[in-house]
Amino acid sequence: MVTEKINVGFEIKACDEEGIFCGYASVFDVVDHQREEVAPGAFERTLSRWESRSQMPKMLWQHDPKAPIGIWEEIREDGYGLFVKGRLLLDLRQGREAYSLLKSRVIDGLSIGFNTLKAVKNSQANSRILQEIDLHEISLVTFAANPKAKIMSIKSDIESCVEIDQVLGRIQSLAMSLTEN
Repeated sequence: MVTEKINVGFEIKACDEEGIFCGYASVFDVVDHQREEVAPGAFERTLSRWESRSQMPKMLWQHDPKAPIGIWEEIREDGYGLFVKGRLLLDLRQGREAYSLLKSRVIDGLSIGFNTLKAVKNSQANSRILQEIDLHEISLVTFAANPKAKIMSIKSDIESCVEIDQVLGRIQSLAMSLTEN
């Protein structure tokens, strides 16, 4: 059986006027700068725990626990990675600064803060495969450990994030059907 991967890159287009943006905080099966790769399903339990408490992980600026800058409105695992939709708090100085940096494309990275609950060694890639993660926070960052963990958004309409996500799902389905044939 031949396996092919389709890599789809994203870059930030802009945030809408409400400070809403979306993107991928983690992308599966990518060896990051820490020599770790996140396996599909790694977020399943932690997201269930957050949901059972009716809470979301914190949105931080550069992993600084003293610098919350917004709230996550949606976090879910799909076939590509950990999809997130968040809103910057524009009444905070740091939220306005982050918004400006996002619009200017100076900042486009996302990064997760977590504890590893289950991992195995990947000798071929000389990495660790993270199979289960306890997610604490998701940060907007200058340099993401996972180079594909990026912010994406459409300038005037956040619904376009949903459209992009749906298109990505269709691309993944097509790729899966091609590899099965």
